[in-house]
This record gives sequence, structure tokens and C-alpha cells, in this order.
Amino acid sequence: MRASAVLLAVALVFPAADLLAQQKKSVSQREIVDIVLANTKPLKHPRGNRLPLYLWPLHGLGTNDAAEAERLLKILDSRGLPVIASWYPAPKRREQSLREAMWLGRLQKKLGLPITVSAIACMNSFCNGDEKTAHVGDDGKPFFDFSFETKRPMGCPFALEFRHPAIREQVEFFLDAYQREGLDIQFIFVDWEVDGPIEWNDAWAHSKRCRRCRERIGDISDFAVFQKTLREIRCRMQRECLAEPVLKRFPKALVGNYAVYPNDGWRYWYDYFEKLAPDALFKSDQRAKYRPWFQEFPLTGFTVSMPVVYTWYATPTWYDFVSDDYRWFYNLLLVASRSGQHKAAGVPSIPFVHWHTTSPPKEPDPAVKQFSAGKYQELLWHMLLRGHDTLFLWCPRDETAEEVRLLHEVWAASLEYREFLEKGKPLLFDVPRKQGPVVSALQLGDRALVRRTDFDDHKDPLTVTIGGKTIAVPRADDRCQVLKLKQ
Repeated sequence: MRASAVLLAVALVFPAADLLAQQKKSVSQREIVDIVLANTKPLKHPRGNRLPLYLWPLHGLGTNDAAEAERLLKILDSRGLPVIASWYPAPKRREQSLREAMWLGRLQKKLGLPITVSAIACMNSFCNGDEKTAHVGDDGKPFFDFSFETKRPMGCPFALEFRHPAIREQVEFFLDAYQREGLDIQFIFVDWEVDGPIEWNDAWAHSKRCRRCRERIGDISDFAVFQKTLREIRCRMQRECLAEPVLKRFPKALVGNYAVYPNDGWRYWYDYFEKLAPDALFKSDQRAKYRPWFQEFPLTGFTVSMPVVYTWYATPTWYDFVSDDYRWFYNLLLVASRSGQHKAAGVPSIPFVHWHTTSPPKEPDPAVKQFSAGKYQELLWHMLLRGHDTLFLWCPRDETAEEVRLLHEVWAASLEYREFLEKGKPLLFDVPRKQGPVVSALQLGDRALVRRTDFDDHKDPLTVTIGGKTIAVPRADDRCQVLKLKQ
């Protein structure tokens, strides 16, 4: 019996998390697929027109056997899970990468399955260390900003345009091959983060030192002006090098980037490489410092919104709620609610999610408690009822089993309410500043699909207004309710 078959058989007897821990150092992609299968089940309710559930661990199948690949694709599709092809443009990898990606794409086309592509590597790197990308001091000498990553030479936002053709070619090489083959891409995404102009960390200070930046940014002492200028350049890079090349060839494709989404003008979270720029304005909420956020999404040309709803390590230390879970829930629901509320008409939202504490230090504070599995699943339900169309799991390989199980349970169960999810209107986006009941709802005609989650011992019905009608929402732990809206 092949090793992957043994792994799947054992996974059915022993906890998959334990199994993956044992295999952590040597687990293959083929075995990762088996772990995904061991922690998911075939859908009880048809997916219909709902978008599938995206899983980071499903970057490839880990096999080059066509018969086995077809079998796995069918099994994964029965669970609503697409497989992601990866594009690698480096000269030594691009031809092999193209062959492998198109092989997968042909199988997906044959089976009538959606073609999903990760083009992450294709967008790197505008800031490649070339001296021409550097800031320029008053003495004429070049310098870089290393405040984001010690080995990442972030350069001048006005010195990167010459890099556009090279980056665009990396994307178009693959796009042209797919177009010639008739492989229609449904969803293509990137995780383009630590590259190009970014206004956080020490970037503002470096631009103030740069002769070129001072000349081209109107009032560089005004952070709002600085942010707007950098973000407009960043949007152009994403539009010209990714969105436009994709949509020119595949007009119906969903194309987007991690953390680029419509918003209410504020960022409620910090990525692993980010810190508040010194002297930049912020909005306080207990100890949280929410940052002003530029409305970049419309300028990128992207056709899918990709918010980030991660359990960043510092998050619960910002708040004083008695419940550790509500410290997590409150912030994560803020991100999900504001992005869902401001979602552009006709543009799907596919948020990245992650349950395990994200990016903890080597010696984490014991006071920072893990978000409970139960309340994390409640958060997922509320996200689906607040305007998001599906979910996208990111996680390290050793977290695959638990992360996949928790997410798939909720997403698969939500398909029972597909009519509400497809046609209903989300109406409740409030995030209570006081720990207690939280309600989300989708209205469809004279009915509402409601989810109530409690963070106290409140037993009585909660009065809420949905579609101009006041209704009482009973406590109903761990389940949705379909309530009639009275005339």
C-alpha cells in the first residue's frame, strides 16, 4: 500500500492533528491532501452557485498520475474544495511550473471544475535591490528602507515604474499559455505584501529624507497626503501588472490581492511586518490604535475583495473585555463587518481566515489565550451573514487538520441556507462595544436568517430591527434561526 493511502487509513483511526504533528517534518503535499480529506465530509447540501471553499493547503495534489489526480479532484469537489495551481516565473522554474499548472488545469476543465491560480510569485519583486529603485539623499547617494524586513530593500515609490514591464511579463507568460489552451481561469489571486510603496513603519521618515519624494509629494509633512500618494502608485502597479492583463484575456475572472478590499476608512489590524508610522494619526478603542486606510480597492481594477480576518497575536491585549473570546471576536468581527458592509455591488468578498494564534513570538505571554474553537466557528457564521461570499483558509502545514475541520464544518452547514446566502440582504453590521449578545441576519422577503451568539448569561429574547421591522431574537446557542418578520 502506498504511503499516502496508509496515512489516510491511519487518520481515520487516530486524530489527524496528532498524525500531522508526527509527520510535520516530512509530510508531503500528497499526504496533506489526505489530511484534508480525513477532516472533511461530502456535502449534504448542494453548493449550487455558491463559490467553493478555498484552502491554502490545497496548492496542488502531490501526484503526477492522471487517474489518481482525477479521482482526488472529484472527491475534493464533492466537499466543495478546489485545487490551486501555482505559477513560478523564475527562469529555472517557469517552464516546469507552466507544465504542471496546465496539466492540472486540463484535468479541471475535463471534469468541469473551476480553475484556481496562485500567481503570488509572479508579482515579486518590484523592489529587487537594484540601485535604480533606491531613495536618493541630498548628497545624491542611494539608500533603502529596511524597516519592513531586514533583507527587503524597500525603495523609492517614484523609482519603480521601470520594473512594470518585467513584472507584467511574468504574469502574461502564464496567462497567454492558458488562453491558447482555452483554460478559463475562474479565480486568480496574489499575496503581494512586502513590496512596492507602503506607508507604515519607517517609510514616511525615509521619504522625508529622499530628495525625489520631497519634490513629488505635495505636502510630505501631512501623513494623509503621503498615504494617498503612495497608495495611488501601489494601485497602479496592481492594476497594470495584474488586473488588466488577467481581465484582458479572461474578462469573467475573479482577480484580487490579499488585504485589498473596500472599507470604512480604517484598518483594524496589523500584519506581521507592520507598525504604526511615528506621528501618524490613529483612532483609539481601549488600547487599540486603528489606522487611517486609503480606499484603494476601486483603483486596482480587482474583481474580488479579499479582507484579512486573522487572529494576530497582539489583538486580545488591546481590550479589557472579561471574556478572552470576546476580545478576539470583537476585533475580528469589526474587520469582517466593515468590509462586508462596504462591499461593492456585484463584487464577491473572499476573506482570508485563520484560527490558531497568528504570528506569535518565540516566547508568547501565557495571558494571551487561544481563541476558542466554538467561538471561532460562531465568527465564521456571522461573516457569512454579513456579506461575505465564501472563505479562504490560510495556515501553516502543521495546523492543517484542525483548521480545515473547523472551517469546513461551518461552510458546509451554511449551504442548508443557500437561498438566503444567494438572495438575502445582510442588514446587521453592528459590533457591540459591550460584551453580550451579537446578532447577524440576512433578510429574504418576509423572513430572516438569524444567528445569535452570546458572551454572557443573557437568556431573554433580544429585540432587533431588521428591514424596518422589530423582531425578538430568542437565544439559540450554536444554531441558526429562520424568523418571520411581522408586518
